[in-house]
Amino acid sequence: MIERYTLPEMGQIWANPQKLQTWLEVEIAVCEAQAELGGIPREALEQIKSKATFDPERVLQIEAEVKHDVIAFLTNVNEYVGEAGRYIHVGLTSSDVLDTALSLQLVASVAVLQARLADLSAAIRTQAQRHRQTLMIGRTHGIHAEPITFGFKLAGWLAECLRHQERLERLHNLVAVGKISGAVGTYANVSPQVEQLACARLGLKPDTASTQVISRDRHAEYVQTLALIGSSLERFATEIRNLQRTDVLEVEEYFAPGQKGSSAMPHKRNPIKSEQLTGIARLLRGYALSALENIPLWHERDISHSSVERVILPDASILCHYLLVQMTDLVQNLQVHAGNMERNLNVYGGVIFSQQVLLALVDKGLSREEAYRLVQENAHRAWNQPQGDFRANLLADARVMAHLSEAELAACFDATRHLAHLDEIFSRVGL
Repeated sequence: MIERYTLPEMGQIWANPQKLQTWLEVEIAVCEAQAELGGIPREALEQIKSKATFDPERVLQIEAEVKHDVIAFLTNVNEYVGEAGRYIHVGLTSSDVLDTALSLQLVASVAVLQARLADLSAAIRTQAQRHRQTLMIGRTHGIHAEPITFGFKLAGWLAECLRHQERLERLHNLVAVGKISGAVGTYANVSPQVEQLACARLGLKPDTASTQVISRDRHAEYVQTLALIGSSLERFATEIRNLQRTDVLEVEEYFAPGQKGSSAMPHKRNPIKSEQLTGIARLLRGYALSALENIPLWHERDISHSSVERVILPDASILCHYLLVQMTDLVQNLQVHAGNMERNLNVYGGVIFSQQVLLALVDKGLSREEAYRLVQENAHRAWNQPQGDFRANLLADARVMAHLSEAELAACFDATRHLAHLDEIFSRVGL
């Protein structure tokens, strides 16, 4: 199911043919740099560029014999290139190719994620504008607190997405590095100029001080950033799941004609997409731990990180992309039940306006302690009662009405006063 949504963009970046293609791009970029510096005859370079290719199946066949993926790749490339192939990979070590090519894959993945995150931001922005004034109850600890609007809630989501765009921009610069410095990174058999020229051709910068590999803190930050994005999307999904509960039902995932929610209970309309996204976000966070554990390698390198990265980097990239695509669809088609929001806002006779009554009484000269006691007593008499009515309780309480007129009490129950400063918040996220 995931493959269907990701292969045209993200999956292709991490598929084996594209991985080998990036290896070839790195090898040719190095050959071009060597030729520019006089290390390879021009005619040999032209032969390499015109003939160099590979057969993924043949590479696997050779690898089964030699037990080394880069050697298998080079062997296959040289089967096509012929004599000029002796200039390919001169002075390099496998990690020069592997790590530089991996950076190309990471850069391409970041670009896809930026585009999909922009799609999600646009979907949230549209819904936030649509529901800018749609009143609902704000909740803390899962309990009714004070009025907000659904657009205000979505403005918070949008702000989070905008921060992730900033993180992805920084991430692009962090992972866009190459390493063409030979065994243990000392440039003993390849000039730093070759690295500079080759990286420039590939759109990368030379790593500051590599060993035989690019240090894995860069890759760990890549996975951590994706895990952060996943955790935000899980936060959004969890909110939707809570708001879709039958006893709340303020928003609801789109339920398509013919869709079934349960094999046993025909009435069911479950938040399945939100639940799926919640589970996938957990996988992403697990990959972040593995990426952190890849940082401490032995001396100038070992390959304990390699087997881990072959799983976590493609998977984390594809899963994060899938999360973004699915969350965008969810937000675009989200069903918002404004009537239920209004119903829930006024439960128990508007107990959520207790702070406004408290402040009004304090403003009339009561101590905060006395005002709090009076308001809490009336609110708790309404709480969880079939006919509980906080406002009616206050109107019937002579101790309260001795200080407030009916008009002053009514003003305390005006939800729009909670919206007075929302435009300022909206403007901060460009709404």
